[in-house]
Amino acid sequence: MIGSANLNIMQKAARKAGRSLVKDFREVENLQVSMKGAGDFVSKADIAAEAILKEELMGARPTYGWIAEEGGEIEGEDPTRRWIVDPLDGTTNFLHGLPHWAISIALEHKGKIVAGVIYDAAKDEMFFAEKGAGAWMNESRIRVSGRHRMIESIFATGLPFAGRSDLPATLQDLARIMPTCAGVRRFGSAALDMAYVAAGRYEGFWERRLKAWDVAAGIIIVKEAGGFAQAIDPEGHILSDGEVICANEPIFETFAKVIRG
Repeated sequence: MIGSANLNIMQKAARKAGRSLVKDFREVENLQVSMKGAGDFVSKADIAAEAILKEELMGARPTYGWIAEEGGEIEGEDPTRRWIVDPLDGTTNFLHGLPHWAISIALEHKGKIVAGVIYDAAKDEMFFAEKGAGAWMNESRIRVSGRHRMIESIFATGLPFAGRSDLPATLQDLARIMPTCAGVRRFGSAALDMAYVAAGRYEGFWERRLKAWDVAAGIIIVKEAGGFAQAIDPEGHILSDGEVICANEPIFETFAKVIRG
């Protein structure tokens, strides 16, 4: 295994939760689904995966804090470290039988993300990074793409669903960006969007109205792959503002200027 003891714990937890999710994914049509809000589903699979992650991560590091999508927040005995976890990013894809969803685990130390794992269990692609150690997908080092012309670049974003208030801003973004680039993708998992930027599959990604657990692991994976990640507001903070813009270095300034309008 590549990486520190903490990174190994994170990967082991992601694989274990991933096995549980893949099993449920095969029986997705039989899942009991409850509504958690407009267009935002939560399933038994999601909750089961979070329980596995909590048991693995908190079992190995009981003094760390914890914040996750389904299970709320726990203050740790060690106030400087916490796990930031999304057990299933791409729930709507999962529930529709679309094999594009991921487990996202980040370790925060003194307000900075120091390690991240994004595991696409359906495709068995494990993206991970640790501060200063580069970014990886399974056994291979990954780098952001080398493209430097907007017109050759593709970008990913999320589109607001179910009447969310950020629809006008997103439509304005699209109107500005689409004429300048080779395409915009909307795959439905912010964590994988960021992993794909890190792996050079997209040149960039932007989205508003996200939660810390959607983007925490992606931040360090993008940065360790040689990319830039900032809040859309240049004075802002990605995790607290819940918005992000990330890209390879040659494209970042031009791309950010378009999105920031």
